[in-house]
Amino acid sequence: MEASAEVNQRIARITAHLHPSNLQMEENSSLRAANCRAKGGAPGFKVAILGAAGGIGQPLAMLMKINPLVSVLHLYDVVNSPGVTADISHMDTGAVVRGFLGQPQLESALTGMDLVIVPAGVPRKPGMTRDDLFNINAGIVKTLCEGIAKCCPNAIVNLISNPVNSTVPIAAEVFKKSGTYDPKRLLGVTTLDVVRANTFVAEVLGLDPREVDVPVVGGHSGVTILPLLSQVKPPCTLTKEESEYLTNRIQNGGTEVVEAKAGAGSATLSMAYAAVKFADACLRGMRGDAGVVECAFVASQVTELPFFASKVRLGRTGAEEIYQLGPLNEYERVGLEKAKKELAGSIQKGISFIWK
Repeated sequence: MEASAEVNQRIARITAHLHPSNLQMEENSSLRAANCRAKGGAPGFKVAILGAAGGIGQPLAMLMKINPLVSVLHLYDVVNSPGVTADISHMDTGAVVRGFLGQPQLESALTGMDLVIVPAGVPRKPGMTRDDLFNINAGIVKTLCEGIAKCCPNAIVNLISNPVNSTVPIAAEVFKKSGTYDPKRLLGVTTLDVVRANTFVAEVLGLDPREVDVPVVGGHSGVTILPLLSQVKPPCTLTKEESEYLTNRIQNGGTEVVEAKAGAGSATLSMAYAAVKFADACLRGMRGDAGVVECAFVASQVTELPFFASKVRLGRTGAEEIYQLGPLNEYERVGLEKAKKELAGSIQKGISFIWK
């Protein structure tokens, strides 16, 4: 009997992290949720992914499970998160994985988190207008940010949900309303634009993309995406035609993937890769590493707009320093004015959503 009880106890402890909030146990069992802690878990940061069962969320969750800086990984979604959690929890890496399903478990998913990554939202479906998409995703982001404000107000937030140009201002207004807003801790993820720029420029120059660094500023859609090709590292000279071709391709990279997938989705895998690249930079900054610099869409005084994407230095409290744009050529100066005009409307749309 004793051996059997010990085995049951061990099994319960191992499986507890899959369903932390709704363990079903018999009345006479000596086991309780409080005793069922997943063992292991290297020292590191606690990370939550909100929207972990989606097209971006699943590969993002898998890649974060591999990250050695993550000790606890919470996977939240309104559907299918138990399955994704079970699947990813079998990976033999240090992070302990826990799953959370639906609105009643959002607060449990967020409590005590250091970093919250938000890819939640719906992709655009046939027949759906951009306004339809905006209204759905804006509502989702608002609800999730209310949870963050309540349960982990000091967490750094990486916001991926589109349209980023509007959802970051929405998140800021939610945090302001709750009295928890710290502009350094709210980061719109634009890394996919940088990843594409590095890749496409490397192709033109015949280089390894890992050796190329292209600053991409502005926003995260269409003409608001402004690659500063005059500042490419390693330094290079691009012709006017090359600059126009590259700028256009970087701005329309998302459309390129949507068309290639022919109705079967959008950029999910490269987005997950870019999100993990940025999240890892945030974690290294939080650890205290020096010189961690990435582009992000943040509250900013670089232009007259309240939010703008540019290079930021990441540290223990998020975006600790925001860098100026540096010297622009004529083509980039024209592009900047176009980007700002479009961006101003998107930012205002987000702010108005909260106060309507």
